[in-house]
Amino acid sequence: MNFVGKVWKILVGIKDGLVLLFMLLFFVTLFAALSARPNPGKVREGALLIELSGVVVEEKSVLDPIAALLSGSAPIEEYRARDVVRALDAAAEDDRIKAVVLDLTTFLGAGHVHLKDIGEAMDRVRKAKKPVLTYAVGYADDHMRLAAHASEVWLDPQGLALIAGPGGYNLYYAGLLEKLSVNARVYRVGEFKAAVEPWSRTSMSDEARTNIGGVYEALWDEWKANVTKARPKLALDRVTGDPVGWIAESGGNIAKAALAAGLVDKLGDRVAFGARVAELAGKDPWSEKPGSFASSSFEAFLADQPAKRKGKAIGVVTIAGEIVDGDAGPGVAGGARIADLLDEALDDDLAALVVRVDSPGGSATASEEIRRAVQRYRDRKIPVAVSFGNVAASGGYWVSMSSDRIFAEPETITGSIGVFAVIPTFERSAARLGVAADGYRTTPLSGQPNPVAGFTPEMDAVLQSTIGNTYREFLELVAKARSMPVEKVDAIAQGQVWDGGTARQNGLVDAFGGLPDALAWAAAKAGAKDDDWHAVYLGEQEANYDSLIRQLVTRDSAARAGHNGDLFAMTARRSEALGERILRDSERLLGTRGVQAFCLECPVSSGTIAAPSARSTARPDGLLALFGWLAAN
Repeated sequence: MNFVGKVWKILVGIKDGLVLLFMLLFFVTLFAALSARPNPGKVREGALLIELSGVVVEEKSVLDPIAALLSGSAPIEEYRARDVVRALDAAAEDDRIKAVVLDLTTFLGAGHVHLKDIGEAMDRVRKAKKPVLTYAVGYADDHMRLAAHASEVWLDPQGLALIAGPGGYNLYYAGLLEKLSVNARVYRVGEFKAAVEPWSRTSMSDEARTNIGGVYEALWDEWKANVTKARPKLALDRVTGDPVGWIAESGGNIAKAALAAGLVDKLGDRVAFGARVAELAGKDPWSEKPGSFASSSFEAFLADQPAKRKGKAIGVVTIAGEIVDGDAGPGVAGGARIADLLDEALDDDLAALVVRVDSPGGSATASEEIRRAVQRYRDRKIPVAVSFGNVAASGGYWVSMSSDRIFAEPETITGSIGVFAVIPTFERSAARLGVAADGYRTTPLSGQPNPVAGFTPEMDAVLQSTIGNTYREFLELVAKARSMPVEKVDAIAQGQVWDGGTARQNGLVDAFGGLPDALAWAAAKAGAKDDDWHAVYLGEQEANYDSLIRQLVTRDSAARAGHNGDLFAMTARRSEALGERILRDSERLLGTRGVQAFCLECPVSSGTIAAPSARSTARPDGLLALFGWLAAN
């Protein structure tokens, strides 16, 4: 029996070992599948097909493939702006590419600066004597900003083209909070810090309306100048000044109205459009499908482009999305993550550093953590340039204060130098429900902060003092960095938002220019001659593509989304977006936050502000953040 028992134990051990081995192989295989980067395909002679089925961003956000599969919903597909520009510039010089096609049917938008950069790249393709064509079922402002630079703009006969211009509505919750007996305690400095107005007012203040109105008008002027220069025959005043009369002239057919006004050049379905591209770039030898043409995908063409590695290395750190405490990102600017990237690269023999900012700000403590990490480069006599993208406001401006030169575009939104905090308390709500708070306190701050009992006057004074001190620190940083008196900085601060042109006049930026200009300046300051340098993007992997799972789920999302649809479909999508906006605003009020250097009123592109689920879950830093954390837990 002892012998049989020993044999049985051996067999059981072998069985357990085999089970563990097979489980290990299963999870290794699963991980490999989720992390696989599939072959994007080969580049063929014909057209370069760029299907922008999502949003153009500065930095792609992180996707957890397991979470994406389990969530039942696919993320919005993202395209890095510099990748699109790089592909277009390469297409202009590649003899295999006979034409460029931008399919904007499921394009969801981009920031003003990104649209300008892509449009200029389209112009360079046309300058190389190669046609650029766009196709969509619907054209809105962002679509037209790109399509204006095409040699042929095609619209589906059942489609639409409407120009709304920048602007819109904010949501104000003071009335709702009053009905719920919730006190939104607002702490701020500056007459123009409109980020707190949704919680304290039922409408926009005159100061905020005047300030943001000037920014919107500047953006609108830039949009009109860009589009009318590219399409001089466009009757833009008619389209935007009297849209009802303009559409009525074509019997209510918006597609025909768009053709008559010069918004588009051709009306045709996808088959007719494909036949036109085939005339220019050649027929598809592998497909007889109607509307097919010889083409290479954006992914395949981009992968085929050689990486530049010669000369001195110029580091580029990207600060994109809301700035938060912790390790969040990419796509969200986690202060600790970005500071670690910068510190780890200090010993990488970088000749210079460029800080690329596309952020409306966020946590003041995280912004300062990033700024200090950048300053460590200057302490080592490494040249530092800052390049502003679509928006570099509030905390996005704070992180830029340790630099030698700041570049911005006229369309950049910047400024918003100010700080605030909002903390909800529920003493009135509790009283209505019959809940009271009482006890023994040894000091005015005993038991504080208490979201049920409310804040004592002393607690309120301490919190406001914290805000005032942080604002003074912000002013002093700007004054030192920009060589301006604090009083002058205060006059253009107080939360005021500026477009890039006005910001340059105010002394908040040094020069107009994009990321290439900042890189060239930094390389020159580092002593690099001509083109003897290359950019190194900190924290980015070498591969250009998302994982297999990301491609699968985003492809499925695009298939379900279909085309832009008619006006009623657009209205329905606006309703869905409104629900998401309300949820995001609720999370902003109730979430764990500290002192905020954030520009809530800044016009930003899709993806610039992080979704609530993407934010850091780390315990926040700072007095106000600690109070918020205590109230939430």
